[in-house]
Amino acid sequence: MLSPLLRQCVSSPPCTASRARLFSTSVALQYNRKNNASTIRVPSKKAQAAKARRKALLAAKEDSRFLKLTLEDAIAVLRAVEVASPKSTYELTVKTSVGNGVAVPRGRVNLPREAKAKTEDKILVFAEGRIAEEAKKAGAHIVGGTELIDGILTNRIRATTILCTPALIRAITPKLGRFLGPLGLMPSERRGTVTEDIAGYIQKLHGSSEWRADRTGTIRAPIATMSFPVEDVANNFRQFLLSVKRATGNLKDSENTDRKSGGAKPVTPITRVLLSSSKGPGIRIEDY
Repeated sequence: MLSPLLRQCVSSPPCTASRARLFSTSVALQYNRKNNASTIRVPSKKAQAAKARRKALLAAKEDSRFLKLTLEDAIAVLRAVEVASPKSTYELTVKTSVGNGVAVPRGRVNLPREAKAKTEDKILVFAEGRIAEEAKKAGAHIVGGTELIDGILTNRIRATTILCTPALIRAITPKLGRFLGPLGLMPSERRGTVTEDIAGYIQKLHGSSEWRADRTGTIRAPIATMSFPVEDVANNFRQFLLSVKRATGNLKDSENTDRKSGGAKPVTPITRVLLSSSKGPGIRIEDY
């Protein structure tokens, strides 16, 4: 059965009074541009800082729940676990907090005592003239100019390290940037692989090995074997962490500066350091 109001609208075609009343209270007619201010609350810098502090305190509290050992105690535990496997290796894992748009950490290290035989780097150098001759004498395997680009793109020419002079970097970047960039082989001023001192850089390569984090910012490397004395394991551990701290901006020294801006490098926080072995557990280190 129809209500009296609905029966009235059906019986009288205009029903103007009802329509006027409905439209007069609608949102569209009450919209006012002058009052169209955003109602989204933007937190102040002080509130954001307080939130960051609370988040850091919670993270620290959660982190304190996990057992941590000193480096010497961790080595002792792993040696006990691997007592029947003297050829097992100590594996170092360093977790870093890599943000969006931040390059993953990478660097080179010369351990006091190598855990395993080094693999020889195959060095390719983009250089011409005098610098090209110096690169050949220093031990570069492949030296040339832009004629090497096609061989690299077709994988006929392969190298583990690619260096370039400032004079040729603009010529090779348009064709090789997208190809070598994802592989971590594109020469870069930030990493020092675009330089006039090619011979000096090659000398550094001969006495060191490269390490690199994965996309999540995790660095993994073997640093010693179980047959090493405890002192040698500790020295390798400290030397590797020193290299990581320099590359991530956590070491404040004269070398830790940005070549382009002349200022300090952006800091990539180190969130966790673990030492493990082939069969042993991952032990968090507290004194790194």
